[in-house]
Amino acid sequence: MILHSLFDFLALLTAVLVFRYLPVPGDGGAAAQPWQRHPLYLTAASLGVTLGAYLFGTLNLWLSGIEGFGRSIEGAIAGGVISIELLKAATGMRGSTGLRFAAPLAAAIVVGRIGCFLAGIDDQTYGSATDLPWAVDFGDGIPRHPVQLYESLSMAVFLAGFILLLGRRHPLALRTGFYLFVGAYAGQRFLWEFLKPYGAVFGPFNCFHLLSAALIAYAIIFARQEFKRAWTTQTSPASMPV
Repeated sequence: MILHSLFDFLALLTAVLVFRYLPVPGDGGAAAQPWQRHPLYLTAASLGVTLGAYLFGTLNLWLSGIEGFGRSIEGAIAGGVISIELLKAATGMRGSTGLRFAAPLAAAIVVGRIGCFLAGIDDQTYGSATDLPWAVDFGDGIPRHPVQLYESLSMAVFLAGFILLLGRRHPLALRTGFYLFVGAYAGQRFLWEFLKPYGAVFGPFNCFHLLSAALIAYAIIFARQEFKRAWTTQTSPASMPV
């Protein structure tokens, strides 16, 4: 697992570099630095990410009949979303606060999933058996879908498109960038879950199918609210020219 730990570090380093050097249009104030919106912002986010990662990662293993404890990227995203939305609701904070995190998170996933792929069978992130020519034997003698690389490639495509939208100052990225990231990640994750040998909990759907569906719903609902808020602001009497 040393190789996996190395890629975890590289994923973190990549996220930091993207955060530091990717220009994100904004006023440079609290909107661009969300942790300045409330003193508990980073604490709530960190706690939610950690709890979500272990809760959903472990739950999925147990539901699949696998002992032990696990971590999940999607669980971490869900935990962070829940904790920050609770903080926002409790403090009256309005609007999206996650734009600065969208690209760094996507970049970290691109790199981190390569580490999952290289970790082999012990990582518990491999795909189901297949006879496709690009199938990979992760150490148990069974050719499997390299779903880790599917996810890495998917998020690389998203990242490239997202950076392009940012460069053009497209409102889809500027106003709903974080929701766009959550929806894109959850959407591709929902598809790849059909290629994994996890235990089903509802019909053909496993734990991460259900979590992905919930995150997709969250992204759509909150993105619509954000655009509605922007439209209301632009058309309010106070914003009209006189």
